[in-house]
Amino acid sequence: MILADKIIALRKQNGWSQEELAEKLGVSRQSISKWEGAQSVPDLNRILAMSRIFGISTDILLKDDMDLASETQLVTADETPARRVSMEEANSFLTARFILAGRTAIGVMLCILSPILLIILSGMQEEGLIALSEDQAAGIGILVLMLLIGVAVAIFVFNDMKVERYKYLQQDWIETEYGVTGMVRERKESYHGTHMVMMVAGITLCVCSCIPLFIAMIISGTDLAMEIAVGLLLVLVAIGVLLIVRTSMIWDSFAILLEEGEFSREHKLEEKRNSTIMSLYWAIVTAVYLLISFLTRRWDMTWIIWPVAGVGCGILAAVLRVVRKNN
Repeated sequence: MILADKIIALRKQNGWSQEELAEKLGVSRQSISKWEGAQSVPDLNRILAMSRIFGISTDILLKDDMDLASETQLVTADETPARRVSMEEANSFLTARFILAGRTAIGVMLCILSPILLIILSGMQEEGLIALSEDQAAGIGILVLMLLIGVAVAIFVFNDMKVERYKYLQQDWIETEYGVTGMVRERKESYHGTHMVMMVAGITLCVCSCIPLFIAMIISGTDLAMEIAVGLLLVLVAIGVLLIVRTSMIWDSFAILLEEGEFSREHKLEEKRNSTIMSLYWAIVTAVYLLISFLTRRWDMTWIIWPVAGVGCGILAAVLRVVRKNN
């Protein structure tokens, strides 16, 4: 096992990002990246510092014939050994994630678009522009809504089945084989520009989605005009979210293999502890959304439950983290 792989393994064992290790050693993140990619070798002072930080001898770090796994305990908190990831497995995972990112984004977009016809038909029926009763207009709108959501759910289930074999990458501690980390970082850097453009475009569309409402208020102000504006708002949000979801899934695939950010070993352990509570939380949110939507028939307004629930999920996770730390 060469020095580059040992640095990666020890850093991940401690749940540190490259930035955190760089700060402890007093070097730049780029230096850590080069060491882990076997592009350069740390000097003697840095070797001694790593020996002290990781709590192992310099012989273990420097001698390739000394297997790190036999000298240090690379296991998770539940005593499950870290699983090794080959170059072939890493490439296969990235390819699958790139494909499924687009499909998942389309599924999310369909969910956002689903109430548009219901909103517009209801408005047109109230204005007497279509020869449908209130129940008929609502029935057609709800039928289309349920069909679009059904298609979206089918996409989500299909995608989940396709990536079932890779779930261990997000849930378990992993150790990548030689060259994998360098390959992933190279592809991440190559995609960085595209990721930034798509995120900026997606966020901009979501922020500007309210413009049709303001235009409708200025030009007409009638109920039908406002409902059409809400439809346009949802279209803009749907496109923006499609861009954000797609690029975020691709970007996260790099973090998964590098065990960085929310996919670090510390966060994986936290996710396992919170899984039951989070499942219950989202089940309750879904039930509340459907109940309020069907009772009020204000599908144009009840969608706001989801972003609010997303913020609430983050708050809940933070509270659980603080409680565990205090205990």
